[in-house]
Amino acid sequence: MKWSLAGAMIGALELCELAQVAEEVGFDGIAMPDSVFYPERVSAPYPYTADGKRMWSPETPMPDPFIAMAAMAAVTSRIRFYTNVFKLPLRDPLLTAKQVSTMAVMSRNRVALGVGLSWIPEEFTFTGTEMRTRGARTDEAIEIIKAVCAGRGPEWVEFHGKHYDFDALMISPAPEIPVPIYIGGHSEPGLRRAARLADGWMSVNTTKAELASAIDRLTELRDEYGRADAPFGVNVSPTDVRDLDGYRELETLGVTEIRVLPWYRYGVDVGDRQARLDSIRRFADEVIAQY
Repeated sequence: MKWSLAGAMIGALELCELAQVAEEVGFDGIAMPDSVFYPERVSAPYPYTADGKRMWSPETPMPDPFIAMAAMAAVTSRIRFYTNVFKLPLRDPLLTAKQVSTMAVMSRNRVALGVGLSWIPEEFTFTGTEMRTRGARTDEAIEIIKAVCAGRGPEWVEFHGKHYDFDALMISPAPEIPVPIYIGGHSEPGLRRAARLADGWMSVNTTKAELASAIDRLTELRDEYGRADAPFGVNVSPTDVRDLDGYRELETLGVTEIRVLPWYRYGVDVGDRQARLDSIRRFADEVIAQY
């Protein structure tokens, strides 16, 4: 089992220290969220709360994940960094591929890309992108990024799809090891996208029962797409598992990595920097070391 910290809603100036402590005590990764901006008015409900309201205020820090990951990679040597999740259809795939390939090389292959679609209509409107085609464009963008970051160094790539089309080009630097791509989300299209295109799947914050259902469906879909024997990671954030036995049960379900927020586990004031760091050390002693 691998263990990651969820780096959401932490001040930008605290992230590098957090990464150093997490690496020191044995965490394997840090997951960074993606939020381009906070619209004053949102015309769609937040899909992961019962009342459709977001759980954070407009001024909650959401540093750009790629910049944050690059900064944390510069002050660490082992721990990995990945997005959870990067709103890919809001961005140009070639520009994204350039950023990801550079981060992969400069971090010595310690980055991965977790991909999502975005549920906020205003994010598409205000960035001049189309929400209606977000799924199809994401599929094509994943193929483009996988081609650029295939793990063979710089090479000629071209792509001719419905939404993106370009002739042979080369992006350098490019990694010597493929950059893993994970898909987030519990919807049927999201699970199908993960089973068909990705190296793994990421859950939202949810219960063990919901995780078991999603993992069963992923198993069925991977078999359907002829990918049952391919390596596949399952990265989850369980809301009702808090002890070693529960974590071991998740492993038997097929979970390969667990994301945690130790400061919430121990009832720490999220604004207390030292208490947050202490909670990371405590979780490493009480869970990771014992596991």
